[in-house]
Amino acid sequence: MTLLFCREAKSISVCLQLFPFIHILVLYWLSFFPSIYRIMAWPNPFYRRDENTRTVYGYTFQLTTEHLTPEETQPMKHSYDLLGEQALERLNAISPPPRSDLPRNNSSNRAPKERSRVPDISEEPTEAKRDLYLLLRDNAENDEVLRKLWAEVTTVPEWVDWEQISRGQDVFYRYGGPALTGLAFQSLLGGMGAARVVETLARTGGFSTKVARHRLFETTQHILQCTISLSSIQPGGAGHASSIRVRLLHAAVRQRIMKLAQSRPDYYDVSAWGIPINDLDCIATIGTFSATLIWLSFPRQGIWLTKQEIIDYIALWRYIAYLTGTPTAPFETPEKAKMTMEALIMYEVKPTRTGNVLASNIIKSLAGQPPGYASVESLLVNARWLNGGELCDDLGLGRPPFYYWALVVGQCFFFMGICYTYRAIPYLDRKKIAVSPYISSY
Repeated sequence: MTLLFCREAKSISVCLQLFPFIHILVLYWLSFFPSIYRIMAWPNPFYRRDENTRTVYGYTFQLTTEHLTPEETQPMKHSYDLLGEQALERLNAISPPPRSDLPRNNSSNRAPKERSRVPDISEEPTEAKRDLYLLLRDNAENDEVLRKLWAEVTTVPEWVDWEQISRGQDVFYRYGGPALTGLAFQSLLGGMGAARVVETLARTGGFSTKVARHRLFETTQHILQCTISLSSIQPGGAGHASSIRVRLLHAAVRQRIMKLAQSRPDYYDVSAWGIPINDLDCIATIGTFSATLIWLSFPRQGIWLTKQEIIDYIALWRYIAYLTGTPTAPFETPEKAKMTMEALIMYEVKPTRTGNVLASNIIKSLAGQPPGYASVESLLVNARWLNGGELCDDLGLGRPPFYYWALVVGQCFFFMGICYTYRAIPYLDRKKIAVSPYISSY
């Protein structure tokens, strides 16, 4: 993925040569002083505030009666995709998992004090020898529950407009660089600030840097499969199948954690954290891939989508939410998606020590890896630029030197120049969108 525009070994000399140019661009940027606060994760002193104004980790918005309240979100912590879990039980009866016991991750890269208290479970060995999607497809006619789930995921809702879905896919590749950067450093890394979610992640091998990198690759692969072409997200396509696999995998992880919690009540606190991978968690996940990208990640990199692009991109993720067994009501309109995102930022982002360990492992898992071989400092500066200093401090992430901030400024200008230029020229835009999926897949 695109991180920085120059290799670490040669970047100092390049930066010095480009410094006068960057300096002029920064001065030009500062001529729009009030807008710079929308780009960086800083509170905007020019924002007109009243009793309903809220600022949470650098993001400022107006709280309304339409926003979810803590009382409204509480039941969502204990509701989940019941049909998906029932189908998993049927599939387990047809083709039992390779291991009857819960697998453990014995990685040494976990927090010392958490080693005995929070054993990990890893979904990789359990699902490696069987394909839950194929099992569902091949046995749908032989079981009532499987037939019901298969009918649901292969029936296209009446609100789906395939032309709109295709345009939503185009949005992802039109802004591919800033999109992947935002997904890595804000959706994934910033998401480690969600206290309840990280308790589930910590029990799926989350303390291991190897698993953190594997999870990032799997997530990226799923997104690419869902956006590479319209046929891919339609019934029978790779993205469609991948979304159903995600749904069944969530059911498997949920089931295993709950079974272990029954025998060891101190393993997972359902009353405090809710059912693992509950409806609220799934809504938050879809939101980080859609709403967070639109109203946080893109603007903080100098990218603002058009109104139509926003509508189309939210529609795409509403359909993916439907396939993964996530409630779709919060994504019926961009306005609802935005208010849901704001409510979750306000109520759910509460960094803990577990989240700090996971965030640190994500940085370690990406540092020095091909193709960019980015340093820890270059990764940290991206995280701080997108999430803000307050959240990164709470996550225990380090502070990179000023030099790296100059590089990320250049990266944002690079993204702005490329994305706005291609968007302004339809011929180039079509060419870029046509070739981007194959470059990303490679």
